[in-house]
This record gives sequence, structure tokens and C-alpha cells, in this order.
Amino acid sequence: MPEETTVHAPRTSASGADPGPGPSGGRGTGRLRASGLVLGSALSLQFGSAVAALLFPRAGALGVVTLRLVLAAVVLMVVLRPRLRGHTRADWGLVAAFGLALGGMNTLFYQAIERIPLGAAVTLEVLGPLVLSVVASRRAASWLWALLALGGVLLLGRGGFDELNASGVAYALGAGAMWAAYILLSARTGRRFPGSDGLALAMVVAAAASLPLGVASSGRALVDPVTLGLGAAVALLSSVLPYSLELASLRRLPAATFAVLMSVEPAVAAVAGAVVLDQALTLITAAAIGLVTAASIGAVLTPPARGPVAPGAP
Repeated sequence: MPEETTVHAPRTSASGADPGPGPSGGRGTGRLRASGLVLGSALSLQFGSAVAALLFPRAGALGVVTLRLVLAAVVLMVVLRPRLRGHTRADWGLVAAFGLALGGMNTLFYQAIERIPLGAAVTLEVLGPLVLSVVASRRAASWLWALLALGGVLLLGRGGFDELNASGVAYALGAGAMWAAYILLSARTGRRFPGSDGLALAMVVAAAASLPLGVASSGRALVDPVTLGLGAAVALLSSVLPYSLELASLRRLPAATFAVLMSVEPAVAAVAGAVVLDQALTLITAAAIGLVTAASIGAVLTPPARGPVAPGAP
């Protein structure tokens, strides 16, 4: 994705391709369909997370995230068949860092949703990309969005920080920090590796890093046929399908529009938590999620300040 516009980069894409303004013919219909793909990706991702939470009693959070990453890595390597030769040591170092950020983001997020409601976890997680967006914009107006997001977090606390244990909140914030790192590393990896090769290779690194933790935590539960089947469903819903939908939508949508649509993830997560996990959504919590979502959209739409872009800025 282009360096200038990437704010909420997809958590499953590292193509480095500029989506452009969309096709010239039938642009309105094409963008409407592409927007539907983005929303479908968000639904798949968040309902996949909800299904993953249902698996925690069988294999634990570490075991489930290991199943998701390993199975997703296998699928991506088979489908994409990335080229392994012709890369420098620096390229492999970048892929390793990208994979560790990807694995860390997923591991911390699953630890969070094991302890706090899904909607609250995603709301806290999205603060990472939001902060990155505010800093990258370098405009005073962007700090207004940061204050709006802070108001949402404070409102979320008023609606039930007594129900959100401290470790769950910390894990969600840590996942947000890893998401911000993922965004920066995704852009750099996309410039060094063709297509989605960097993503497939990074997924292998993430899977390899999580495997010892998953085996130590869950042991034989990982090879239980029912657990494996449900783990495959989680990998499909949370990685393979969202990646495919996002990649298709990015060919038809400007990156800024894509980022705005991705900003609805906290709301989608709250719905998934309510439907699948029976997690009650209070009016205060809904208002808090709405404030953070609005702040995220506003930050995406705020144009960056003119002048040279700092190294590594999205």
C-alpha cells in the first residue's frame, strides 16, 4: 500500500500496491461493490475472532492463535508460492520483524479477548493505528481526533472498567501497538517483495514463533480432530477470507476510503460479541465505541501537513 495513505493498513495484506482511484467505467457501482467487500472482510474477521473465543476452553488462547497462524501460513504458502531466492539479508530481517509484529499482534489480541469483551478489545486495539495516524498527519487538528478517542476510552471505562480486568486492557493496548508496527513494516515489506510474497513469508515467521507457546500451553489438544476443524474455520474466517476480500477491494478503492471503512471494526466486533458470545452491549459502551470509530474516521480524512515525510511515517 502507498506510504502516503496507509493508516489503518489491513492486518492481512502487504502487497505494497497502490489501489488507485478505481476503474473509470462504472466507478460508482465498482466502489459500492468494493465497499461491500471491505465490510464483508470486517464481518469475517470479527466473527472469526468470536468463534476463536469459543475455542478457548478447548485449546486456550495461545493454542487457538497458534492453530490460526499455522493453518493460515500453510494456505498462503500453497496459494501464493512466494519466491525464496534473490533476497538480501536485510530483506529477510524485515520479513522476520514483520512476522514477529504479526504474531505479536494476534497473540496479544487473543489474550485480550480471553479476558474482556470483543467490542471493548477491538476499541482499545484500534487506538494503536489511530495514534500512528495522528502523529503521521502532523496537523494540530488531528489532536482533536485524539481527544475524541480519549473521550471514548474514558466513557468505555465509565461503562465498565470494573468489568475489564487490567491484564485484558493491557493486552488489547499492546495489540494496538503491534498493529501500528505492523502497518509500518507492511509498507516497507511491500516495497521489497513482489505481490503478497512478504505477507506469506511473514505468516510463516509468526506461526513458527507462536508454535512453541501453543504446544507448551495446549499440548495434544492442538491435534484433536474437532479442535483442528474449528481452528481451520478460524484461520479461514480471520485470515484467508479477509485477506482475499481486502485485496480485491484495494484494487477498486482509494486507500483513504478503504481506511475509513476499516474504521467500523470496533462496531462490528461489538455486534459479533453480542451475537456469538452473548456479550451485552450497553448504551454507554455503544457510545464509547461510536466516539472511537468517529475519531478514527476523522483522523483518516485529515490530510497530512505539507513538507517532507519523516522516515518510516505511513
